[in-house]
Formats: sequence, C-alpha cells, structure tokens
Amino acid sequence: MYLQAGLWGLVGGSALIIGAVIPFLANLPQRIIAAVMAIGSGVLISAVAFELMDEAFARGGFDSTALGFLLGAAIYTAANVFLNRRGARHRKRSGHHQEQKQQNAADGSGLAIAIGALLDGIPESVVIGVSLLGGSGVSLVTVAAIFLSNVPEGLASSAGMRHAGRSASYIFCVWGCIALASGLAALVGNVALAGASPDIIAGTTALAAGAILAMIADTMIPEAFAETHEYAGLITVVGFLCAFVLSKLGG
Repeated sequence: MYLQAGLWGLVGGSALIIGAVIPFLANLPQRIIAAVMAIGSGVLISAVAFELMDEAFARGGFDSTALGFLLGAAIYTAANVFLNRRGARHRKRSGHHQEQKQQNAADGSGLAIAIGALLDGIPESVVIGVSLLGGSGVSLVTVAAIFLSNVPEGLASSAGMRHAGRSASYIFCVWGCIALASGLAALVGNVALAGASPDIIAGTTALAAGAILAMIADTMIPEAFAETHEYAGLITVVGFLCAFVLSKLGG
C-alpha cells in the first residue's frame, strides 16, 4: 500500500518535470499557461470541498476537521511569507513577473523558488498517501488536480531559470528532486498514519486541505487572473464543474 502511495505521489510530482520540458520544445502563449492554471485551481477547489473536507468530516467530525483546516492554512501562510521574502514570491508566475523570476534565479533565490514549489507540493502528496488508508483506492480527481496545478508551475519556473542562464541539467535536477520528494511525502504520509485514530487522520487530511486552499488563493488564482483577466472566473468554474462531475460519477 505504501509503495502505491509513493507511486501516485510521484505521478502528481512528475507533472513538474513535464512542465519543465515544455519551454525547451515550444514557446506557449502565457494566456494558455494561465488558463491551465485556472482550470487546475477549479479542480483543486472542488477536490478540497468534495473530497478532502467531506472525508475529514466523516472520519473525525467538525472539531478535528476545523482545527486541522485552519492550522494547515496558517502553517502554509507562515512558510509562504518566509519564502516570498527570499525570492520565491513569483514561483508560479509566467507573465508580467517573468523578469523578476529571471532576476530571482540570477541572484541566488532559485533555491527559494524550488523550496517554495516543494512547500506547495507536500500537502498535496500527503493527501494522496492518506487517501489510500481507507482502502477505497486513490482519488483520481485529486491526483488529476495536483497534476494540472504542477504542469504550469514547472513550465513557468523552468522558463525563468532558462532565461537566467541555468543549464538544462540544473533545471531538470531541481524538478526531478522535487518530484521524487513528492512521491516520498505520499509514502511517508501513508506509513506514518497507518493505524492512526480517525481524529488524527481527519485532522491531517483537513490540514492538507487548508494548506492547499491557501496555496490556491496565494499563488494559482493570481497567476490565472494576471493573464486571463475577466475570463479567469469562468475558466476556474469550468475546472470546478469537471472535477465535481467526475467525483460524483466516480462515487
């Protein structure tokens, strides 16, 4: 079971590598990248609302779910503020902030960008590992949401690093390590919580959900709006609806 969790976490993290390859093959319009980010935002919001929070509430009730949810958002926000002040603020940006991303990679804050990407991915990966503890299998909607959110992040950050003079080997080493860390986080989440009480599992699931929702609001939605402007809301709703339909058909 834990190996399966690690493999699914690796699948979600592998989207970072796929995104990193794209700038070497094609120069996609920034509006396309932002539209994918908007769809990913909608899918993730749906997964948080109808997969993670429902599951947490069913396992542990309102108290552990609410506490974990707020704590996850608070922890993510604190870590995000810390990293933003060290150059990771625009790690998901691909448009107007590209010059800033290039400067970030040049002045040594590329590590902060990479750690920021890892910060975004850890809660998602832990969710994958925990979701397998119920015995019903992994949520494909959640994995799809994580995958969609990771592609444009890898694409945008890879483009910035490339323009700043980073080598292909450096770029793929960074994103490859983060993808492996995503798989490891899913595996550890599955092993560490095997046999844990329903309240602990519920709190952990809700904690990850809170961190993911905070990440969407802080990084993904701003990127989507920066390039798609008045269409960002509609595209996000389309992503939400697709994930909602898939979750109900799958249930």
